Amino acid sequence: MGIKVAVASPERVLLECPLEPNRNHRGTGFGGSIASIATLAGWAWIWVMMRERTSPPNIVIAKSSIEYDQPVDAAFSAELRPPSDAQIKTFIESFDRRGSARIELKVDVLCRGDEAALFTGTYVVVKS
Repeated sequence: MGIKVAVASPERVLLECPLEPNRNHRGTGFGGSIASIATLAGWAWIWVMMRERTSPPNIVIAKSSIEYDQPVDAAFSAELRPPSDAQIKTFIESFDRRGSARIELKVDVLCRGDEAALFTGTYVVVKS
């Protein structure tokens, strides 16, 4: 897929992807590639958040959906901005108390600076 990590921090995850290896039969972004980069952006944020709490964190996606707003006709990116402080606190407290937690994350897929898709995923983390 050619994904590159531009930013991976608790404040933001930004993954970048070229169009060429991710084209569909119409020459635009393949839906599976778009969904994959968005899924990976959420996974990466959780990995960054949890790497000091458990090693290595067991992260799975329990549920996801994606809305495609416009065709992807150039290089694209997936940008996750973290959920609210209250959601993060609940997530961490659940993990610390039970050894597992779940959180819903949203990721914007951008093409030429515009939102091309919106991904929503529910991730589960279990202590290793």
